[in-house]
Formats: sequence, C-alpha cells, structure tokens
Amino acid sequence: MTKERSHKIFSINEGDFEQFALEIFRFQAAHNPVYRDYISALAVNPGDIRSLLQVPFLPIQFFKMHKVQVMDFEAAAVFESSGTTGAVSSKHYVRDLNLYETSFTKCFELFYGPVKNWCIIGLLPSYLERTNSSLVYMTDKLIRKSEHPQSGFYLNEMKQLALVLAGLEKQKQKTWLIGVSFALLDFARHYPQPFTRTHVVETGGMKSRKKEMIRTEVHDVLKKAFQLPAVHSEYGMTELLSQAYSKGEGRFYCPPWMKIQVRDAEDPFLVKSEGYGAINVIDLANLYSCSFIATDDAGKLYNDGSFEVLGRVDGSDLRGCSLMAI
Repeated sequence: MTKERSHKIFSINEGDFEQFALEIFRFQAAHNPVYRDYISALAVNPGDIRSLLQVPFLPIQFFKMHKVQVMDFEAAAVFESSGTTGAVSSKHYVRDLNLYETSFTKCFELFYGPVKNWCIIGLLPSYLERTNSSLVYMTDKLIRKSEHPQSGFYLNEMKQLALVLAGLEKQKQKTWLIGVSFALLDFARHYPQPFTRTHVVETGGMKSRKKEMIRTEVHDVLKKAFQLPAVHSEYGMTELLSQAYSKGEGRFYCPPWMKIQVRDAEDPFLVKSEGYGAINVIDLANLYSCSFIATDDAGKLYNDGSFEVLGRVDGSDLRGCSLMAI
C-alpha cells in the first residue's frame, strides 16, 4: 500500500468503498501477522473473499494480547485504553500520526465545519496527565487547531468553566464542549445555564459510578440543565483512528472512510448490513493495524448506514472513556 494510495482513504466515494476496503483487507491479510494467523485459524483463504460481508473481523480483545500491526515498525505513538485496576489494557501501535490527525480533523469538519470557527473545550483529563489516550490526543489537537484563546481542558476547574462558557455565550461564539458523561453531569448539577451556541458532546462514561445511567437518561439531565434541544455523542475507541458522531437521539453517522456492520449474537460469522447485533467496524484509517474490528458493543444498524449503540456484549470488559478520570 503506497503512501499516495493511503491518502485516498479520506477522499473515497461511496461506490468505491468496498473495492478499496477489500484492497486494504488483502494488504493486511498478507502483512499483519496477527490478522493473518487469525484468518488462517478460521481456515479462510483471503483470495476467496469477494464481499465485505465475507471479511473476517478481528476480535477487539486481540489488541490486549498482541501487537496488532502491519509489518514491523517503530510506533509514532502507542494509544492505550483505560481499564479497571489489574485489567489488561488494549494498545494501538500507530505508525503514522498524520493518518489519525487527518481522520479526526476531516471527520470534525464533516460534521461541524472548520475547526477555527469553534472554541474547543475538553471536560477530560488533560493531555499532560494522560499522554496515551487517543481521545485526549484528539481533543488536544483540536484545541490547538481552533486557535481560540479560551480553548482548553477544564476538568478540575468547573467554576472557571462555567464563567468561560457564559462569556462565550454572550459573545455568540460557537463552542464544542466534549466530556465524559459523569463529568458533564457533575458540571450540569452545579452550574446549570442556558446554551444556545454551545454543543455538548458526551463520549460515554457512567460505568463504575455509584449509579449507572443509560445514555438517554444522561442526555435528559443535560438537556434540562443546559436548555438544549439535543446532546451530541462521539463514538470512538483506542483501537480505531476514526470516530462516528451523533447530533441527537443517540443515532450515529460515520465519515465516508468508516462503516458499520452487525454480526449475529449467536453466530459471529453471520454478518448483516442492517438490523440488531454486535457491532463490527470497518475503519480504513487503521491502515497499519487492522481495519476490520469486531467490537464488544451491541447495536442497531439502519439501512442508511447510521447506527445506535445499545449496550455491551455479555461478558465484555469494563473499559474506555468511562474510566478515564478514575
């Protein structure tokens, strides 16, 4: 896979997605030892794969047990998932950070427009406190790209954040407030105020709290506290270099270089292009790791490619953004 070819990931047309994804599949099946061995263990011949519905998806747990990478390279970054004490974390060895930065920047602009039009605020651990978080890396870069003087992380400065947001509202400044759910709920409880220019974006994060709340409950509290018609959501994870976004009601949409499939709960090799099941993600930006990942999330896939996340597959580990600030 040439560098010139890899740049086409972010300008891909809907009609070309399957052909390009199958090209990446063959590339990774040949040059990613972990993925190659997994395919071999399934007795699948990569040359026989003619459709994305036939492609084997690597269980996400492999990122905990192995170095999932194409060929041998010195990683530019190693992103690591958060987890419970003593649990094994997933590690994503990233060869080219430019791929990640291009992915999240183009994705942001696809959903929200130019980054420089926004003040970006993270209710998350700061980059210096958690240097191996892909979410914090993304937010930090968006903060810098925005070039707004009040963009930044405000995790332990909620009173100051309330004053900043009130001032931004008066200035009619578009603001993107991204945070883990429990931190947003804490902020909403202590500093409710009306938002007209501020988009609240939750990334999940209620597990391990004293009271776990589902997404709709979280959104209802936030909408009431901030007088918002909708709360947005981000769907991403350590093992992916792309994100999907929801602008309300928990229905996510992918950028053109990312697609969702669902697999049957009883037969993981029965893959569907719509309906209920466990979520499989095709992320073409994962060029040098694995673009075909079977996640632990359960969901519903619509015929337009959008999807909902309905929970976790039974027995899956507690992980992700929900644990970042513990």
